[in-house]
Amino acid sequence: MSMMNASFLFVRRSTMPRHSARAVGMSILVATLAMLAGCAGNAPVAEEKRLVWPEPPETARVEFVRSITSDEDLNKDTTSSQSILKFLEGEKPAKNRIVEPMGIAVSDDGERVFISDKVQGGVFVYDFAKKTSLKIGEDKRLAMPMGVAIDAQENVYVAEQQRKGVSVFDRTGKLLRFITDASITRPNGVAIDKERKKLYVVDTANSDSADHTVKVFDLDGKMLGKLGLGKGNADGAMLYPTYITVGPKGHVLVSDTLNSRLQEFDADGKFLRSIGKLGNAYGEFDKPKGVGFDTFGNIYAVDSGWSNVQIFNDKGQIMLFFGGRGTYPGLMQNPGVLTIDKKNRIYVGDILNHRVNVYQLVNTTAEDSVAKEDPNAKKEAAKDGAPKPAAAVK
Repeated sequence: MSMMNASFLFVRRSTMPRHSARAVGMSILVATLAMLAGCAGNAPVAEEKRLVWPEPPETARVEFVRSITSDEDLNKDTTSSQSILKFLEGEKPAKNRIVEPMGIAVSDDGERVFISDKVQGGVFVYDFAKKTSLKIGEDKRLAMPMGVAIDAQENVYVAEQQRKGVSVFDRTGKLLRFITDASITRPNGVAIDKERKKLYVVDTANSDSADHTVKVFDLDGKMLGKLGLGKGNADGAMLYPTYITVGPKGHVLVSDTLNSRLQEFDADGKFLRSIGKLGNAYGEFDKPKGVGFDTFGNIYAVDSGWSNVQIFNDKGQIMLFFGGRGTYPGLMQNPGVLTIDKKNRIYVGDILNHRVNVYQLVNTTAEDSVAKEDPNAKKEAAKDGAPKPAAAVK
C-alpha cells in the first residue's frame, strides 16, 4: 500500500496473510534479472529498474538504494543494479568485510556511517565524502560489539556485550571512557538523546535475571535510572528487549522482542503505549528488533522473524511494509538493527546476508502519513470476518 492511500494494504490484509507477502516486489526482481541478463550479453539497457515498495502501479514510497559490505563500497556508488550483478557473479571477499552488523549510526550530514560487527570485533567507520575508512578495534578487538550511537561531537558509543558496558571512542578511535553499572547483564542496543545528553542502554538480560530494562546514563557515565518494570508482559515490563531509538520530544521507543511489541516512554521514563502484538498480520510481529523514526514522526520496526520492516504512523497505525526474506539485493535474512538519517535514508543490518541495506523514503510528505481507509476494504473485511486493519495500540 502507499502512504498516500493506506487502503491498498487494508484490502490485501483480509485476503493475504503477511507470510504470503514475502514475495512483494518479485515481479520487479524478475524484470530486473531479465534486464541484467541482457546487460551480461552486451544488449542495450534502456532504463535501470530499482526495487521499490509498494509494487507499481502504486506510488513508490520506499526504494532500495545500495548495499554496504566493505570499504570497497567507498569508491563506487553500489546502486541496485550493481549490487545485483555482484550477487549474480559471486562476491569476492574484501578487506574489512562486514559479517554480522549489529549496530548502525549515521552522522548528521549523512556522510559517515558507523557499523559495529560482532564477528569482526570492531566498529567500521565509512566516510563516503572523503572515501576513507577506519576500524575501531583494529589494534585490540572489541568484546562482542553490539549497538552503536554517536553524540554531537561524533564520539562513538558501542555496547561491548562481553564487558557488560559501553566503550566511548573519539572520531579517531581513541578510547575515552568506559560506562557500566553492576546491574547490567547483557547490553545490546544503545541510543543517545543529544538534546538532553542521555545515553540509553538496552539490557537484554538472560533467563536468570529479572532486570529486563533499559539503563539510563548521562554522557559522562553517571547512572540516572532505568526504563521499564523488569521482566514480564504487563505494560512497561519487558521480555528480552533488544533495540531502542529516541524520537520527537525525547520519547523513547524500545523493541520488546519476545513480547512481540514496541513500547514507548516519554522523556521522563513514563510508559505511554505499546504497539503491535504476536501474529502474522499487518501491524503484528514475530520478533521486532531495530526501531527508528523518520523526519515525519513515522515509526519503523524491523521484524527479524519475517525479515521485513513495518512502518507505522505516529498514531500507531500500520502504513506499509518493505523487504522480505531472500538473498537478493534489497531483500533480507534475519535483519536486526535499523537506523534512519536526517535525509530519510533507512539503514538495515541484514545479518545473514552479511551486509547493510540502504533504502530511501521517496514521494512522501507529512500528509501521506494519515491512514485513509477504503470503504470497499471495510466491506471485504466484514465479509471475511477479518479483524479491523490497524496495529494494536494501547
